[in-house]
Order: sequence, then C-alpha cells, then structure tokens
Amino acid sequence: MKKRITEAFAKAKAGNRGAFVAYLTMGYPTIEKSEAAADALVAGGADIIELGVPFSDPFADGGVIRSAAYEALRQGVRLDDVLALAKRLREKHPDTGLVLFTYYNVIYSKGLARFAEAAADAGIDAVLSVDLPLEERDELLKEIQPRGISYIPLIAPNTPLERVVESANGLDNSFLYVITVKGITGARTELPTDLLGRLDSIRKVSTLPIAAGFGISTKAQAEAVSAHADGFIVGSALVKRLGAEGELKGEMLP
Repeated sequence: MKKRITEAFAKAKAGNRGAFVAYLTMGYPTIEKSEAAADALVAGGADIIELGVPFSDPFADGGVIRSAAYEALRQGVRLDDVLALAKRLREKHPDTGLVLFTYYNVIYSKGLARFAEAAADAGIDAVLSVDLPLEERDELLKEIQPRGISYIPLIAPNTPLERVVESANGLDNSFLYVITVKGITGARTELPTDLLGRLDSIRKVSTLPIAAGFGISTKAQAEAVSAHADGFIVGSALVKRLGAEGELKGEMLP
C-alpha cells in the first residue's frame, strides 16, 4: 500500500527542505474554490494537503478558520461533501498526501466503521481529530488502520516527552503535528523563543517525522522551523488569503 506521507517527508529531506503541509477549510469560500485552491497548492509545491471538515464548534481554531467553517456550514458543506472532494483530489493528485482534519463528533456521528470505509474509498491517507485524547483513540485506529489509513497525533507545547513517545507508538505513514504556541490557530508575527529547542527535544525521541504548525505565516518562519523539524504547516494564512482573493496562485506563503 502506498505510503504517501512517509514518501512526502523523504522527498523533502532529499531536497534539503521541510515538507510543506497546507491546511484548507473545505467548502470555503465555496466547495469549488476550495478544491481549486487545493489544486493550486499541489501545483505550488505542497507535499501534503489537510482537508479541514467544517464543524460548528471549532474550539481549537482562531477567527479566520472559525469564520471559514461557519461559512462552509452555512452553504451546507458536510463530511460527505469533503470526502467526495477528497476523492476527486486523489484522482487528480495520486502522489499527494491527504489528511482529513476534523473533530471527533463528526467521525462518531457517521459511525466509525462507515467513516473508515468512506475515508478509504476517498483516498485519505491519515486522519487528524483535534479533540481525541491519546487514551481514547484505539477505537478509531482499529477501524482505520486495517483500511490503510493512519492517524496524526497533536503534540501540545506542554506535552511531556514520554507522552510524545506514546503518541507515536503504533503509527506508520504519519507525522507528529507539533503545536508551536499555546492557544488557538492563527497567524503570528513571531513564534515562541523556546520553540526550536522544543522541536530538537522532540526530534530526539520521535520515531516519526515532525511538522510544526499553528501560527506559521511567512517563509522566514517556515525556514526557521524546518531547520529543526521535518516540515511546517500553514493554515490560517492560506485560508485568509483565499477568502480575500477567492483563489490561490503564485507564491503560497506571504
């Protein structure tokens, strides 16, 4: 079975760069424009696309992504619409990693087995559930892993290194999503002064690639993070630009 996420990080490393993981809220500003934006990101060099499923209570997200989710919901965009979009993206971009980014209620409401079957059919490589604790993820993993879908753990700024190791255990074709700042998503002008040391510490104990996200909005920040991690994640900056311009083209980062 193709391991697109593993291959994406290996390809980036071979090119002496960090893997570019791009987040979009699917359905914003419309389902068509979010699909076109994903196409543009792939063309612009994104290695992995995170497909954000709009949710009514996105408590981990800042104003930009929260507003985008509400607008997508207002238009009637739901999980099945995102999975249908993912299937179209998979047909067009057979080598690009696709991560479904969501909250657990969305998955649970569909039914774990039905969700896993639908995600596998859509060509999803991995799932990231913002609010699913380490201790409670096994019920999801036992449904998705046999279908070739992995899981992306979130690593908070205060997560002990022992828990980082536990979070990586049993996962393949995955990466650790290291949250750069305390609080919610959103572009920042500066990243925490202790972030790079934190990334170095996690790298020493991680069996998986690590990618840093929350707050990255410039090339300088991406390059600084990539010197200490295997990749970087950009979300709010892209969603904001897409909302303002209606499309993504040219340089993907400000």
